Amino acid sequence: RCYMKILLNQQSTDLPAQASVQDALALLAPRPPFAVAVNTVFVPKAQYPSHLLQDGDRVEVIAPVTGG
Repeated sequence: RCYMKILLNQQSTDLPAQASVQDALALLAPRPPFAVAVNTVFVPKAQYPSHLLQDGDRVEVIAPVTGG
């Protein structure tokens, strides 16, 4: 398979096989995320380029919240 399907912030998303967390983040708004979790496991920012995703992974991107 050339593509895989993941859930990116609860939205079904197609990515090329062997895509990384960094590749998935490129599909979102150009603001840097506050935190990223893959299958509920936190991924450190330094690992975004090397953390490869698998078909069916659930990626949650948490953006900083401002205001109060």
